[in-house]
Amino acid sequence: MMNRETLISKWLDNNLNDQELQAFKNLEDYDDLVKLNDSLQAFKVDEYNTKQELESVLSAIKNPAIQPNKNGNNWLKPFMRIAAILAVCFSLYYYTTTLDTTISTEFAQKTTIELPDASSVSLNAKSTLAFNKKDWKQEREVELNGEAFFKVAKGSSFKVNTKSGTVTVYGTQFNVKQRDYYFEVICYEGLVGVTHNSHETKLKPGDSFLIIDGKIIAKEKENRSTPSWLNNESQFKSMPFKTVIAEFERQYHVDFSLINVDSTQLFTGSFAHDNLEMALKNITLPLQLTYTKENNTIILKRE
Repeated sequence: MMNRETLISKWLDNNLNDQELQAFKNLEDYDDLVKLNDSLQAFKVDEYNTKQELESVLSAIKNPAIQPNKNGNNWLKPFMRIAAILAVCFSLYYYTTTLDTTISTEFAQKTTIELPDASSVSLNAKSTLAFNKKDWKQEREVELNGEAFFKVAKGSSFKVNTKSGTVTVYGTQFNVKQRDYYFEVICYEGLVGVTHNSHETKLKPGDSFLIIDGKIIAKEKENRSTPSWLNNESQFKSMPFKTVIAEFERQYHVDFSLINVDSTQLFTGSFAHDNLEMALKNITLPLQLTYTKENNTIILKRE
């Protein structure tokens, strides 16, 4: 069986036979390799004979008498062109051998991913998770942008990196939500460490770590066994209304326009992810707001 690197090399040279082509298509990162190659097609250099240019460079180095000008640096141009191509080839090789696996969800979409060690991650709407399959046995580490619920298999240390902080797992089940101005970690089972601004906070089951607009917010004990969004419902307790609106937009792929509505007022309540009209009533009636719809925009008013 031809090894992976040889297959990639022959593919780049358009030199695969039918059997080798099928083996190449069976590579786990085949789709990513094709996308990367398509992107590199935009990188073009002037047409020239690489072998001839290289011989010219070597000749110039060996025989200074044939230098084309007093400065003696014209030979650098073809040399740099060759170096540029070698750099691109090296970058391609490096990228394809250290390629991350990335999973993203769109508006109103959720998905569950199984990691290489049988750990599972449920990804909420408009979220992205990235990890490296090849290094997984040595380093269980993921990058998260959005919200996800983790069930981590026993093993070596497990880290979740976000823009707002790092979550180190000492247990098995927890939820991480990282948005523009919102960062929350809830431990459901085991022990979780949250590092924010170089300080680690340990969370036991039911404990939460919440930051809104840069301020740490104290929360009551979590009494649910899993986050509500896994059951297609978003629940809030004394949360700024803007967090409710933002989550609503992600779950229903709509935009909101607020008229005379204070987005910082606190909201307690919930809305389901499968009934737009009922969800709108659930977030407007408690605050005595009215709403109208214009195409994909929902206008909220306080009379």
